[in-house]
Amino acid sequence: MATVQLFGKKIPPACKYCSFGAPIPLSGQVLCLKKGIVSPDHKCLFFLYDPLRRVPAPPQTLPTFEPDDFSITLK
Repeated sequence: MATVQLFGKKIPPACKYCSFGAPIPLSGQVLCLKKGIVSPDHKCLFFLYDPLRRVPAPPQTLPTFEPDDFSITLK
């Protein structure tokens, strides 16, 4: 069965978006069902990608424009 990977084709394994891991809110660590408490960037052989745990990048801010930016001046 082919797996569909979201957010790109080459996703480096990390416990912060593994289906076996659950974030621990106060410490910033991850509670893994297989390895116990580990850092969010930890990786192991049990890694199973869960796209719903991946936090998307924040949206880019749009530049501000002045009305003069949209006017045409003739010389």
